[in-house]
Amino acid sequence: MPADRIARLRAVALSLALVAGLPLAAQAETLKLGNEGVYPPFSMVDAAGNLTGVEPDLAREMCKRMAVECEFVVMDFKALIPSMLQGKFDVLVSQVTPTPERKEKMLFGTRIVANPNVFIMPADADYPFTREGVAGKGLKIATQRGGAGIKLLQERFGDSVEIVLYDNPDQFHLDMLAGRVHASFEAKINSSVDFLTKAGGEKFKMGTEDFWLGEDSVPEAERGLSWVVRKDSPELLARMDVALKEIIADCTYTAIRKKYLEIEALPEEAACADKTN
Repeated sequence: MPADRIARLRAVALSLALVAGLPLAAQAETLKLGNEGVYPPFSMVDAAGNLTGVEPDLAREMCKRMAVECEFVVMDFKALIPSMLQGKFDVLVSQVTPTPERKEKMLFGTRIVANPNVFIMPADADYPFTREGVAGKGLKIATQRGGAGIKLLQERFGDSVEIVLYDNPDQFHLDMLAGRVHASFEAKINSSVDFLTKAGGEKFKMGTEDFWLGEDSVPEAERGLSWVVRKDSPELLARMDVALKEIIADCTYTAIRKKYLEIEALPEEAACADKTN
């Protein structure tokens, strides 16, 4: 075979090898992220069918800084933890309370919101929301199915109230306005901006006590809700935490939050007061 032909064949072979190797070299890591999509202003689906809100936008920025691709898996909150543990996605990016029971199964990252639970009650309620205070009133109290608040309600009220479970706050807010349930136990920020300030919200008021549903040992100044991964993913969590802490420190978190929410969602945001518009 002539030498020039051999040289050409070698060149073609080298080119094919390089082309064949490109997809492997350029293929980005893809993370599947679980989110509920019905927890405004933190997550919701817009009119065009796009997942939006504080947490999806924050997750996209996190993935960008980690140099990975993001794919969202949207489902009811009650299904998120079991689905992640079964390997259906990698990271749960809906805020999760770090209860002792959950910490046995999952790894919790840096807090992404300080959002305690509160009681939302009738505006004319003049009785304490205790077992004795509500006894005999026939109250129905709504809360989210799969949420950490169920245990507190059971321990606080016993059989003095009927606890009614819903897949998401939008559902029980509608039933509160219709008079089918009388009160709710839910996240403070969400109820402040997505219920009490909307039509019909004036019929209700927020209780004066904030409830922390996580471990009692967590100092009050450090309490908050986080995203979670499986126990077998500590390296992934460490990479996430690096990105999230940078996002919070450089005030990108605050810029994202301000798109959907006027009030601060983390104490760390105080340092960003004069740095974002």
